[in-house]
Amino acid sequence: MLGNSSIFATEIFLKTQIIIMVDIKNENGVYIASFKGRLDAPTAQEIQEEIEALLVHADKEIVLDCAKLEYISSAGLRLFLRIRKEVSAKGGKVSIWNLAHEVKDVFVLTGFDEFFDFHNS
Repeated sequence: MLGNSSIFATEIFLKTQIIIMVDIKNENGVYIASFKGRLDAPTAQEIQEEIEALLVHADKEIVLDCAKLEYISSAGLRLFLRIRKEVSAKGGKVSIWNLAHEVKDVFVLTGFDEFFDFHNS
């Protein structure tokens, strides 16, 4: 079970650059997944274990904090859509926070903005 502190922090490096990092924590019953780096096909596969641990709590409120997400590909969009579908099916709520303008453009261009609530802190 996830507690009140960071449970998962996965970092994948290419030389000295972080490609993707996901940090999942529980803050007062809200599960926050913070993404840092680039979310593309290879990195989406690499973080599957962390996403599965997050989806155990799909009946709760889940925030996808994308303040440090630099890039998202179609594979990343599919991953976010999978999270949304599972959360909706289990009666939870999912929202995306702090999405950079360039990354949000990808959601808008693909129509995925219709499926999510977006917020800025």
